[in-house]
Amino acid sequence: MELVVMYLGFALASYSVVGNDVIQTLGTFLTSNEQRVKWWILWLFAASILTFALVQGYMQADISYGRLDKFQESLATLDYEWYYLLPPVVLMILTRIGIPVSTTFMILTLFSLNKIPNELPVMISSVFDTSTKLGGMIQKSLMGYALSFTVAIVLYMIVSRITEKRFIENPLPDKRRIYWIIAQWFTTGFLWYQWLTQDLANIYVYLRGGNDMPVSTFVFSLLILVGLLAFIFYKRGGAVQDVVRSKTNTLDIRSATFIDLIYGVILYVFKYNALGLWEAKLPMSTTWVFIGLLAGRELAIRYRLDNKLTRNEIKDVGKDLGKVTLGLVVSVILVFVIKLLA
Repeated sequence: MELVVMYLGFALASYSVVGNDVIQTLGTFLTSNEQRVKWWILWLFAASILTFALVQGYMQADISYGRLDKFQESLATLDYEWYYLLPPVVLMILTRIGIPVSTTFMILTLFSLNKIPNELPVMISSVFDTSTKLGGMIQKSLMGYALSFTVAIVLYMIVSRITEKRFIENPLPDKRRIYWIIAQWFTTGFLWYQWLTQDLANIYVYLRGGNDMPVSTFVFSLLILVGLLAFIFYKRGGAVQDVVRSKTNTLDIRSATFIDLIYGVILYVFKYNALGLWEAKLPMSTTWVFIGLLAGRELAIRYRLDNKLTRNEIKDVGKDLGKVTLGLVVSVILVFVIKLLA
């Protein structure tokens, strides 16, 4: 039964994470290329980087890139009960209805149940205690949202008249498209690798962090992820992709390139603790970084183009924040309920 939960949990988590987080990371790449490039070419590009990241991590005996270091003690003695299948199932449901969810909170928190207090009031207080795993992950993720939101507003307030306004008013000439294709695929590759080294932990936690896996198990896991990635690209994303499509000019490859570059740099900053404000190896929600980036970008562009912000524009940004907050609340409540039942 434990093996069934492990491997079924891995498969469900793979599908959930690919359907939710991958679309957030590669959403602008898909949107800006879906009319001109066949889906399987885009998939081959993303799959090659995925394979490289996985093989590199496996060869270094650290497939989660240090993001599960704080979980190794729990994983070594963990008994995989049936309720470990609940988070990826709930995540699949929320993703299907278009709610961007943090897989970090939804899945990883479950694997540190022994660190969560038994009393409900103490449980709730642990959410606000940054010395706990849950509180620390929430703090780091909220800082990610704040940083990406602020950076996006400042940057796009400065450059949007030069870039976005010009992009909107002047379609990209075919003779210059090749240069932007090279730039976008390079920045997307950089972003995709940064995301993989952050969020592979959310999948391989079901295989005890992926360490000491037989080669056959590793190859099997790689084929599952590559196959699911192909399915997502073939379907052109899902309901979560609408968050990307709804934003100003994300169909333009030039705008998409800037989004991917900024997103990748922010993930890099958090990955290596470049500002010294958080613990580098502590997992964080890349979903919050992504939503913050799009929100700041949207407000800055609309203000620079129209010299004002309408109520609907502010409402749309608030709606996205509300959705990701709902996902966080559901994740935490789910883990607390499982803790009480267990």
